[in-house]
Amino acid sequence: MAIRDILTVPNPILKEVSKPVDQVTDETRALMDDMLETMYAAPGIGLAAVQIGVPLQVIVMDLAKDGEAPAPRYFVNPEILEDVEELKPYDEGCLSVPDVYESIDRPERVKLTYLDYNGERVTEWAEGLYAVCIQHEMDHLKGVVFIDYLSRLKRDRAIKKVQKAEKLKA
Repeated sequence: MAIRDILTVPNPILKEVSKPVDQVTDETRALMDDMLETMYAAPGIGLAAVQIGVPLQVIVMDLAKDGEAPAPRYFVNPEILEDVEELKPYDEGCLSVPDVYESIDRPERVKLTYLDYNGERVTEWAEGLYAVCIQHEMDHLKGVVFIDYLSRLKRDRAIKKVQKAEKLKA
């Protein structure tokens, strides 16, 4: 396992549409292991493969709270099958847009299907933080970053903030 670099806005790779994975292989699992280690080190609760420069439909997530045992989840080729009409605002952040948090309205429940770490098909409903996080990460697979939902002014400010922080780190 290895910690990978997380791309930040405005890196053009983050705008790429991720490709489906033909099947879950040892190589796919190694990617997911690296992604999970990278996400934990950041620290974050979700990460899409494109955020580490690999435009494949792969997501990892762990919603365990501090003090709880890790509960990693793996999603290959996730699809939302249906959602509820009711939207709920949630303050979102993103490892590709560090230190920026904004309220985004999303469906509060979604039914999704995906392949797990072993390539088994899973279909289930997600709600609450799980629903928010999976929708956020699935947006990455479509080349959408959460700040794309903001006004142009707020989006530009967020990008400038990230760029300024990156210069200070260099």
